[in-house]
Amino acid sequence: MPGSPRPLTHHGHWLALAAIVLTAVNLRTAVTSITPLLARLGEQFGFGTGMTGVFGMLPTAAFAVAGVLTPRLIGRLGAERTALLAMAISCAGLLLRAGAGSTTMLLLGSLLALAGMGCGNVVIPPLVKTYFPQRIGAVSALYLTTLQLGTMGPALAAVPLADAAGWRVSLGIWSLLAAAAVLPLWLLQRQAAPGQASASTTTMARPGKVWRTPLGWSMTLMFGMTSLISYAMFTWLPRLMTEAGADAAFGGVVVAVFSAMGLIASLAVPAIASRLRNPFILVAACWLLCLAAFAGLWLAPMKAPILWAVLMGLGPSTFPLSLTLINLRTRSPAGSAALSGFMQGTGYALACLGPLLFGLLFQATGSWGAPFALLAVASTCILLAGWHACRPQQLEDQWQS
Repeated sequence: MPGSPRPLTHHGHWLALAAIVLTAVNLRTAVTSITPLLARLGEQFGFGTGMTGVFGMLPTAAFAVAGVLTPRLIGRLGAERTALLAMAISCAGLLLRAGAGSTTMLLLGSLLALAGMGCGNVVIPPLVKTYFPQRIGAVSALYLTTLQLGTMGPALAAVPLADAAGWRVSLGIWSLLAAAAVLPLWLLQRQAAPGQASASTTTMARPGKVWRTPLGWSMTLMFGMTSLISYAMFTWLPRLMTEAGADAAFGGVVVAVFSAMGLIASLAVPAIASRLRNPFILVAACWLLCLAAFAGLWLAPMKAPILWAVLMGLGPSTFPLSLTLINLRTRSPAGSAALSGFMQGTGYALACLGPLLFGLLFQATGSWGAPFALLAVASTCILLAGWHACRPQQLEDQWQS
């Protein structure tokens, strides 16, 4: 029957898990491998703070477009083949970016890699829903933890790799991870037999229905504002540190610590959320952590930079919460794919404004106060949206009402 999990052998479950995990590790490498190198690349290609803001906005723009298009791809190709296509595109984009000879080619390579990763963002939740419907909390924690490792590693390694082997190697080496994901995904899609209910063959719910639901909008706002904050920090945290007196390598370390806290959140939040009827307490805690981090980074960035990075990294724990709620607030892979696509497509469109507005406010005022005030407003939006999104409810019930 539609929406039923595919009958799998023990070997098949391990193959599906490997495909999910290896896809997840690739979902942020194109983002954090470049941000610590933007100053160096600006000198190489002759661009300034305006183009830095564009590079910071590019991930969320690509993820937004992918969020709109990917549910349609899943409906036509199936989730397994869609994920395979996503990783192949990411690999090609990373290689193109590493070989870039101009700012335009650097942008095109980044856009291609990020489009594949944005597609992967959307396709993983329905894969989890299909292959592991009884283990959503555990498998979500595993793939989100792997995603965070793939976020943290490039940020930490970017400057040392560039110093040792050049910026092209530093940017291009992550294509090997994308290539590694292709084999299990290829084997998984070959295993997809016609006629069996799966992410490949489930009749897709029309994504347009999600925008009519309060749950869809509350989750979108929570996810979008979380991403706005995160990508503003990914883009500007290195610059903030160097403006405060640190060197570029330390800026990369701070970004890595920021990402490492996301690793802790990814381990803990899905397991906690799956056991709570209403996990709003997690949203409230995130709000307080964000406000404390904003105050520290604004008023005394070099007094306790690692502490601020820790608080800043734990604050957006509403990111793994949002992705876990996709499957906790839907009954079927079709519902999961539709909610995932709408939430991430619209949410990342909102998040596009984060790096750009943060930079423009800093440029206009010459101070970090106004940019952090913007992030405080975004954090309060998360609190309000989370109050509704965390209430026990199912997306399919709101479609029917």
